[in-house]
Amino acid sequence: MKKTGKDFRVPEGEKVNLEKWPTEVKPVYSSKKKYRKLLKKQAEELSALQRMHYASNRYALLLILHGMDSAGKDGAIRHVLSGVNPQGCQVFSFQHPSAEELDHDFLWRTNCRLPERGRIGIFNRSYYEEVLIVRVHPEILLGQGLPDGIVDEETIWRERYQSINDLEAHLHRNGTRIVKFFLHLSKEEQRKRFLDRIDEPEKNWKFSVADIDERQFWRQYMEVYEACLSATSTDSAPWYVVPADDKKNARLIISKIILDTFKTLKMSYPEVSEKRQEELQAIRKRLTEEEEC
Repeated sequence: MKKTGKDFRVPEGEKVNLEKWPTEVKPVYSSKKKYRKLLKKQAEELSALQRMHYASNRYALLLILHGMDSAGKDGAIRHVLSGVNPQGCQVFSFQHPSAEELDHDFLWRTNCRLPERGRIGIFNRSYYEEVLIVRVHPEILLGQGLPDGIVDEETIWRERYQSINDLEAHLHRNGTRIVKFFLHLSKEEQRKRFLDRIDEPEKNWKFSVADIDERQFWRQYMEVYEACLSATSTDSAPWYVVPADDKKNARLIISKIILDTFKTLKMSYPEVSEKRQEELQAIRKRLTEEEEC
């Protein structure tokens, strides 16, 4: 791939204007056949690195995906991680908080789902919803039962960004590597995908009236995404703005960024001691003699 992850990474401290970030770029593949070949190659490489990651048991990898409805989060997870051993991968989708979750701080329900060392954790939406949809729909915030004085528009979002940054810095210090993807979809492409969901019977289940209702808040969502990306993309937990109008291209970009992240980790298979080597050779001898009998 000619483009690198740095082309899509939001530098720490940069004020993001999403109008300047493309929703579509020149494809890194030249045909459907080339796309399948590239994705398969990257999937095989990712699978090999994931096996070493699981065996070394030193780091955890947390992948966070956000984007407007129909941006392609589910498809990216399904295609990019198709070759990964399910034993070493955990996927969680976060919907409306339950009554139990609302009785805790806004980070509690996702903290309970963080990946262990040696595993890949995938959040399809995450604690970032608390500074995205909740900010677009402040009535949700008012219904969370927070103490008087906390719900202050002048401070609450800044404080929540700080809580998120503090959490992610803590996780990084303890071996969790966090990579965050915003799938940047155009409003026109979303319209086309919604029509597909209506016109193709097998996609009808994906569509709801609520999806259309949220389109009227498009501008507000872009504004809160800009504020969120600006405030929470850090060197230790970066955001990547992935052009999402071309699903295939987006998957290849995401896959490459994950591979590059894995390659920064100091991973290796556990070393086998001399005593263990002798034990294995003794077992091998027994098995060989068994075959000869």
